[in-house]
Amino acid sequence: MADVTVQRASGRGIWGWMFFDWAAQPFFTVVTTFIFGPYVVSRMASDPAMGQAAWGYGIAAAGFVIAILSPVLGSIADQTGPRKPWIAFFAAIKIASLCALWFAAPGSPLVPVILFFSLASVAAEFSTVFNDSMMPRLVSKAEIGKISNIAWGLGYLGGMIALIFVVTMLAGSQETGKTIIGVDPLFGLDPKLGEDARATGPLSALWYFIFILPMFFFTPDGAKGKPIGPAVREGLAELKSTLGEVRQRSGVLRFLVARMIYQDGVNAVLGLGGVFAAAMFGWSITEIGVFGIILNVVAIFGCWIAARLDTAFGSKTVVMISLVFLTIATVGIVSTGPGFTLFGALMLPGADTGGLFGTPAEKAYILFGLLIGIAFGPVQASSRSYLARSVTAEEAGRYFGIYALAGRATSFAAPFLVATVTALSGSPRLGMAMILLFLVVGMAVLWPTPYPADKVD
Repeated sequence: MADVTVQRASGRGIWGWMFFDWAAQPFFTVVTTFIFGPYVVSRMASDPAMGQAAWGYGIAAAGFVIAILSPVLGSIADQTGPRKPWIAFFAAIKIASLCALWFAAPGSPLVPVILFFSLASVAAEFSTVFNDSMMPRLVSKAEIGKISNIAWGLGYLGGMIALIFVVTMLAGSQETGKTIIGVDPLFGLDPKLGEDARATGPLSALWYFIFILPMFFFTPDGAKGKPIGPAVREGLAELKSTLGEVRQRSGVLRFLVARMIYQDGVNAVLGLGGVFAAAMFGWSITEIGVFGIILNVVAIFGCWIAARLDTAFGSKTVVMISLVFLTIATVGIVSTGPGFTLFGALMLPGADTGGLFGTPAEKAYILFGLLIGIAFGPVQASSRSYLARSVTAEEAGRYFGIYALAGRATSFAAPFLVATVTALSGSPRLGMAMILLFLVVGMAVLWPTPYPADKVD
């Protein structure tokens, strides 16, 4: 497959592109996983099982829309040329949706809250499609794995800083009204009304608005192409052609199928892990937040190591190692409960000592969580570089659209299966165990896939 020589973008341009991940991550960290999601489950829903099911259905609905429209938008973007106008459009939708989460007071209807969350998730993913498709134009293929993992690590650093701010300055105890450092929540937020958790929506919106600006100011964009009308017609025609082309590129197709399966499991771990812990141990916002901080610290370290491993050994090696870690971690967290771990093979008796993570079982859960922290950044960053090394800059938009499709085509399946098994059985633990199917099968499909994916033996 022919490729053009890529002229390396300026340092400011590359850093501007990487700061997109910094800007985007707090939404996933404080809204989806560690603060707002568990708040919806534990305080807005009538019971935790029903809340986990509703949150899972919200993630599934967003995934369905993303799966349908991502490849269409990617192909249209290739025809129109510049990616930044698309990112700006979806940024506006994301910011407005996040601000609406402020109105998710305890006792208010759950459906509108889930709808606004799903809309923000859709806009966030579409923006990511266009940002990712800029990557092959910025650096050579040899550097792609490095900047992809560094960008992902920056994202976790940003998410961790936002989470620390929420835990120390906004999240107050319902009993004392004080934060973990003993001060009143900023802005007079009342934890009894859930205002500390609800504020994460507007906070993430403001953070996103500020920190995507370097990408708009400094990162080079594609040359202007066709007007939107012809671009839509030709983009749809090109998408049909690309889908036929993918079937002829067996390595690329196998990689996309593998990612479709394992990313479904990864998304479910990220979207439901904090919710599961909140329901099982009765963790407060503070405890969930501290757990998230721990995971993000480890994730930054994991991405830093993965950037080196990706350059030395390739993206596939990093993805496979990460999936093994995630599988072990998922078995660990599913098998841990009050007083035991490993499905009761190891009993962990002991009264709650008070404070954060006061029981031995909670400490075991934290240890398994560290494996998730190490792996969930690299598995996504190196998957992104895996594809970027397998396509040309000219076809990046449509292939990253299909990449998003591969990450979301069945992304409703894992949350839907988790939600349905949880609802039918009344057991969040049995529901979460369904995630293992996606991680293990995805690994099995990826194992014989060539690297780069377009490599012909």
